[in-house]
Amino acid sequence: MKPGRFRHFAAIDWSGAAGERHHGIAVALCSAGGDAPELVRPGHRWSRPEVLDWLLTELPDSSIVGFDMGISLAHADAGGFFPGWAESPATARELWALVDRVCAADTHLSASSLVDHPEAARHFRRHGGREGDLFGGGRGRFRVTERVQEAMGCRPYSNFNLVGAAQVGKSSLTGMRLLHRLEQRLPVWPIDPLPETGSVVCEIYTTIAARAAGRRTGASKIRDYADLGAALIALGSEPVAGTGAITDHAADALITAAWLRQAAHDPALWSPYGLTPEIAQTEGWTFGAA
Repeated sequence: MKPGRFRHFAAIDWSGAAGERHHGIAVALCSAGGDAPELVRPGHRWSRPEVLDWLLTELPDSSIVGFDMGISLAHADAGGFFPGWAESPATARELWALVDRVCAADTHLSASSLVDHPEAARHFRRHGGREGDLFGGGRGRFRVTERVQEAMGCRPYSNFNLVGAAQVGKSSLTGMRLLHRLEQRLPVWPIDPLPETGSVVCEIYTTIAARAAGRRTGASKIRDYADLGAALIALGSEPVAGTGAITDHAADALITAAWLRQAAHDPALWSPYGLTPEIAQTEGWTFGAA
């Protein structure tokens, strides 16, 4: 890892909710140094296609972009994403293509058609007590990187679980549609190797950033400027100006952008134990899980 490899650090709190525009999407950006991170288009209610367009047309050069979503599904535990389904893809990129193809008629990069697909639905836990016969029971199936997160003291959720306020399954599926539409114009680590120059997209888990800022796993969410300022200072950043309440989505993005500014230059985080070539191509990884 070259010193100064990245010059800009972006974090995106993502959403899998229905509809066109989402309170749950926040985009934060900071540059090298110690200046406070800033929200991109503060007050704007983003759509998912707008985020895709921003990545392709406005992202500063030499950026690392962290998405708070799962970039793939569990594969190693069962030898496939959807065991028993003839169309189960072999790689993460093929998974993204499948999700986008099945959901082609779903507007706003949503992904309801996949979870309602008669074969895919067998693997998901859905609202209304609908649990597919291949969901696996309990907390569901986990990727290798999510088991590493557990060992770190985090509380990850299975991407096959679509129920509950803390689930990330829906946002992961909608995110896969976005990743497919990047069409390799931006590399996605570790599915793509880290390039020597230019920008790269990766998966992040905002709890990892919050823990690095001194927050406890069970109290990682921040909803006021005072706590946000303390967290940013702990990450070597100037605090964001403001008082009173702030949404936890905005706070997550701001803190994670500041954390990326520190963490992105740590060579060990780009070569975590357990990240084999096969895992990189199928399950991907969460940057910072080590």
